[in-house]
Amino acid sequence: MKYIESKKNDKIKQLKKLSATKNIRKTGTYMIEGFHLVREADQYEQDFVKLLVTEKYQEDRLVKKYHEIAVTISEDVAKDLSETKTPQGIFAVIKVQNSDDLTEFSGKWVMMDDVQDPGNVGTIVRTADAAGYDGVITSMDTADFYQPKVQRSMQGSQFHVPIYRMDIDKAINLAKKSGLTIYGSEVNAQAKPYTQLEKQDQFALIMGNEAHGVSQNVLNATDENIYIPILGKAESLNVAVAAGVLMYGLQTL
Repeated sequence: MKYIESKKNDKIKQLKKLSATKNIRKTGTYMIEGFHLVREADQYEQDFVKLLVTEKYQEDRLVKKYHEIAVTISEDVAKDLSETKTPQGIFAVIKVQNSDDLTEFSGKWVMMDDVQDPGNVGTIVRTADAAGYDGVITSMDTADFYQPKVQRSMQGSQFHVPIYRMDIDKAINLAKKSGLTIYGSEVNAQAKPYTQLEKQDQFALIMGNEAHGVSQNVLNATDENIYIPILGKAESLNVAVAAGVLMYGLQTL
């Protein structure tokens, strides 16, 4: 198995560029790190391009399975590639899933209208997975779900539920044509408390930007705008927390 010792190696320099969205979209590949994510990618049959491991993984099942594309790297290279303070020493380059071919909706979906924080985006996807939702839509200005921080925050849920990146207005129109009820979330006591909704089998829930919430033009396009009653003195909830409350709340009406 090939061994790369220096972080100045040209192939390592190219791999480091995969943390940038423009290079991910250009190459059609992205990199994940950590044993859990790599194992999940393998279990859910992602298309591996390269597997990079430090020497402690030499006898691992994944190395044996992907021996033709596996490369051993030094600890220095692992530290250079890693986005974490304590890298585990295992990375995989996998192909981008086709995220532009959604033509119809069914079931329960979450949409993000310009959610910026990678941790929030990843947590919303992970919660949608846990709550049994059928898919996730991110607007074009939402943090890209292929970014390393988003990937880590999703903890493998990106391989369990479909995620699409598209214009939010297009997504809403498509969902309506597919017969889904559209809910917009807002911090506004004039909106309808989510606990007063009638149960729906098919709907899309829209969560908004951390600072500004769901944009007004999107709120104008929904079937119903809903809110979570604030019982204490806080002005609002973190968007990922609010998404969790609403996702589970709408499932259990």
